[in-house]
Amino acid sequence: MTHQNYLVGGILLLALAMPVAMARTVESQSGPIQVETLAEGLEHPWGLAFLPDRRMLVTERPGRLRIVSPEGDISEPVTGVPEVFARGQGGLLDVALDPEFTSNRLVYLSFAEPGQGGASTAVVRGRLEDHTLRRVEVIFRQQPKVGGGNHFGSRLAFSADGKLFITTGERFRFDPAQELSNHLGTVVRIHPDGSVPEDNPFVNQTGAKPEIWSYGHRNIQAAAIHPETGQLWEIEHGPKGGDELNIAEAGRNYGWPLVSWGSHYDSRNIPDPPTRPELAQSLYQWTPVIAPSGMTFYTGGQFSEWQGNILVGGLVAQAIVRLSQDGEQITEEERIELDARIRDVVQGMDGAVYALTDQTNGKILRLTPAD
Repeated sequence: MTHQNYLVGGILLLALAMPVAMARTVESQSGPIQVETLAEGLEHPWGLAFLPDRRMLVTERPGRLRIVSPEGDISEPVTGVPEVFARGQGGLLDVALDPEFTSNRLVYLSFAEPGQGGASTAVVRGRLEDHTLRRVEVIFRQQPKVGGGNHFGSRLAFSADGKLFITTGERFRFDPAQELSNHLGTVVRIHPDGSVPEDNPFVNQTGAKPEIWSYGHRNIQAAAIHPETGQLWEIEHGPKGGDELNIAEAGRNYGWPLVSWGSHYDSRNIPDPPTRPELAQSLYQWTPVIAPSGMTFYTGGQFSEWQGNILVGGLVAQAIVRLSQDGEQITEEERIELDARIRDVVQGMDGAVYALTDQTNGKILRLTPAD
C-alpha cells in the first residue's frame, strides 16, 4: 500500500470514529426547526435517558446499552446487561435513572426476558460504575411467559413519590388483558426494589397480581408523568386503528379487547368504547394510527410555545406528534415530519428535544429552533 493509500485509509477511519453533526431544517407552526443528527450507527435504539453530566444512556433492541457523549461519541457496549429475547418486537427496551441516581448510581432497564414458556417483559436494576452495570437484579417479571415476539410494552416512569410505573403489552394474547390473575396488558406499580406498595388497588383481592395498577391495555409504548398533576399518562397501540391516549388511574379497566376505536387485522369489528361507559374512556384516539412510542411533557425553554405540550414519537407517522391540551382535553395536534420511524422522544437538559430513529442504522436527532 502506498503512503497516499495509508493516508486516505487513516482519514476514513478517523471519519468513522467521529460523531456526526449533520443538520437540516423542517417547518412547524412555531417556526423553522433545526434537526441535527447528533449520532448514528445505533441498531434499533429504543430508550434514552440523560445522565447528570449530560451524557446519554441509549438502549439498542438487540441487547446493548451504550453511553453517548453530548458531542455524539458512542461508547462500547456497557457490560452487565442481562440476556434478552431479541426477536420480533422483543429485546432491550427502555432505560431510566433512579430518582436518587446521584447518590446510588442505580439504572433500570426493561427488556423481553427469555424463559420457560417463551418470554415476557421484565425489569432489572443495577449500579452503573464506569461502563459496567454491577449488582444487577430482576425487580419485576411479567407473568406468565408466553410464545411469540409481539407486544412487550414497555416504558418506565418514576412518580414524584418514588414509585416505579412499568407499562406492558398483552403479548398479542387479547383476552388475558381482562384478567387480574396475570400481568398481560397491565400498568404495573412497584417500589424501586420490586416490592409492592400497600396502596396498590388489587393488593387485597384474592387471585389478583398485587403489582397491577390498571388493566385492559393493549400495548403501551409511550408513557410519562404529568408535571403538574403527577398522574401517569400513557399512549397505547390500537389494532387496525384506535391508538389511545389515556390517564392510567388506579384500578381502572381500559377495555381491551372488549372495545376499541380500531378493528382486528382480519377486519372483525370491535364495539366502540362508548358502548361500554363503565370502562375507562380514552382522552384522544388516532385512526389511522400513528404507532406511538415514547413521549414527554415539554417544560424546557427553547420552544416557548410548546410549554406543557405532549411530544409523542410516531413510528408509522414518521414524526414527532405535538399535542396541546387544556386540562384533560386535547385542543390541537401538529406533526413535525422527520421522515423516519421515531421510537423515543426525550427533553434534554438544555431544553432541546432528542429523538431516536427506529432503524438498523439508528440515529439520535436533536431538535432546536432554527436561527
